[in-house]
Amino acid sequence: MVAHVGLISLTSCFSPLSRLPRLSSTKHKPFAMAAMNEDPVRQWILSEGKAAKITNISPVGGGCINLANRYDTDAGSFFVKTNRSIGPSMFEGEALGLGAMYETGSIRVPKPFKVGPLPTGGSYIIMEFIEFGSSRGNQSVLGRKLAEMHKAGKSEKGFGFDVNNTIGSTPQMNTWSSDWIQFYGEHRLGYQLKLALDQYGDSTIYEKGQRLAKSMGPLFDNVVIEPCLLHGDLWSGNISSDKNGEPVILDPACYYGHNEAEFGMSWCAGFGGAFYNAYFEVMPKQPGLEKRRDLYMLYHYLNHYNLFGSGYRSSAMSIIDDYLRMLNA
Repeated sequence: MVAHVGLISLTSCFSPLSRLPRLSSTKHKPFAMAAMNEDPVRQWILSEGKAAKITNISPVGGGCINLANRYDTDAGSFFVKTNRSIGPSMFEGEALGLGAMYETGSIRVPKPFKVGPLPTGGSYIIMEFIEFGSSRGNQSVLGRKLAEMHKAGKSEKGFGFDVNNTIGSTPQMNTWSSDWIQFYGEHRLGYQLKLALDQYGDSTIYEKGQRLAKSMGPLFDNVVIEPCLLHGDLWSGNISSDKNGEPVILDPACYYGHNEAEFGMSWCAGFGGAFYNAYFEVMPKQPGLEKRRDLYMLYHYLNHYNLFGSGYRSSAMSIIDDYLRMLNA
């Protein structure tokens, strides 16, 4: 989702973070107790975060949904995002996505540590602070590492995710399904089309888009589709590199889906030939990929239409009309 950089908000209906790593508690100095009781972020850092003192707190810019700060301590640095109006479920969804990607041991992502409510309302997430390098890193390495994540991150439950989350600030429904075409048609295209109808009264895009969703099956002929763990919102603002030049991806909208759906934001991701060549060495290209590429972009164009208005409608409508002609639907 283009309008934010590095600070996407996720929502979910899932609260326990049992899959996330937990640090053991450590004693801290008594003078910190009053502040800790008022500030759960400080409390966690000075206990489970194994820090004796916080040396500096500095804002990190780039987002329009949440506030972000870097906490420097004698035990290292932490990245903290807060939202004063949304409860912990938003960040729990983000933490579960980061945790799932982290567990694949492939591409680097910030390790999530803690999610919780703020005493005055809202919520927070504490995660690993990654010092970014001066570039987005090597495209070949990015392609290979992303493919390794897709290859390692599999689900026996089918297509979906354990929680609903968001794409930007739009709800993203992740109800499990054994049928990818049904899942993508209903929970990706269908959901966005209904939003456009409800928000703008756009019956034209709704009706044509529903026709496409019901007739897109032939685009997947002779394709083997396995549920792969997807970042879900992979555009240039969510791609960076660490100090060693290794690629880092962040702010996910995770779910298990067709690996090609990961390229749906390629229109503003800057992927080049080196990226795709390296990717397909690990995850071989499926027949008809070029015919499906715009289908996966359509989801994101529709989301941008719903979030930011009519400037994105023509791109979405053009894709729908082209497919209806192609499929004689």
